[in-house]
Amino acid sequence: MDPLSIGLVYDLLGTAPADPDAPPDADVEYEPEATVAAMASAVRALGHEPVRLGSARDLLQAVASGTLPELAAVWNVAEGYGPRNREAWAPILLEMAGIRALGSDALTLSLSLDKAWCKDVVAAAGVAVTAHGSVAAGQALESVELPGPYPLFVKPRWEGTAKGIGPGSRVEDAGALERAVSQIHARYRQPALVEPFLPGAEYTVSVIGHRPPRALPVLQRALERETGIGLHAVERHAAGRPLEHDLPGDLDADLEAALVAQALRAFDALACRDFARVDFRLDAEGAPRFLEINPLPTFAPDGSFGVHAELLGTTLDALLGEVVHEGLVRLGVVP
Repeated sequence: MDPLSIGLVYDLLGTAPADPDAPPDADVEYEPEATVAAMASAVRALGHEPVRLGSARDLLQAVASGTLPELAAVWNVAEGYGPRNREAWAPILLEMAGIRALGSDALTLSLSLDKAWCKDVVAAAGVAVTAHGSVAAGQALESVELPGPYPLFVKPRWEGTAKGIGPGSRVEDAGALERAVSQIHARYRQPALVEPFLPGAEYTVSVIGHRPPRALPVLQRALERETGIGLHAVERHAAGRPLEHDLPGDLDADLEAALVAQALRAFDALACRDFARVDFRLDAEGAPRFLEINPLPTFAPDGSFGVHAELLGTTLDALLGEVVHEGLVRLGVVP
């Protein structure tokens, strides 16, 4: 087979649109150069040619100007910027241009980014979720039925990569709740999602492939010791000072099987394709509860897929190449 041209669509750190009102973590979902290099390397390892296309805005310009090269498929990880449909920008443009894309489509990306709607959909499919309430700007807190007793947890309704989450996201009383909700409204210009704070260990499950999709080894996430919030969310607020953390979970075979089953059910309920990462936390009884799903997981060498490659005794090139090849098979690009 002759080499195929595989487009790469992505947002690089430091390239978010200039916005004087942007929060300090505005581009935290964007990727380092190392991620794009890893994606390109995996495509080359398959014998194909990676073509860097840039962001969804770059893609729009190329489509509009007629300068988009001929491509067999596109591997998209672009997050966009701003509204809750931002992750759908690239897939919609590719669909309009008649170009096949790896990964989930626009509807799945938009639905999964809206954490409240996402929880409702996966709950209807039998996935155990936390109760939740959504507070819009200008809405009185007294009109919202709180999802449980304190402590509660507050975060933006449609963000990912722990964007908008910090030490103050865990709230112990009504005053702290009002401050956290107001901060979400002011900084992120969207509703605040309020959930119970779950006291147990946190796990993430990466799902890849099709016919059927399958889970990679379950990973436990470190928790910052003082707040009990995921270390990955809190450390960016630590101004360089070291934080103590714990890994409180005991991942036995029964728990891993339960996490995998719930992750695959969520993946299927949201019609995800080719790859996604599903996050869970254990409740007070030790039962897993769905937190969110990310159909645009990072492929950075130091991210979860890099850890998976090491655990599986393979290389990141080989693991990502497997993901890409199976996606190309699904699309009918290769036999």
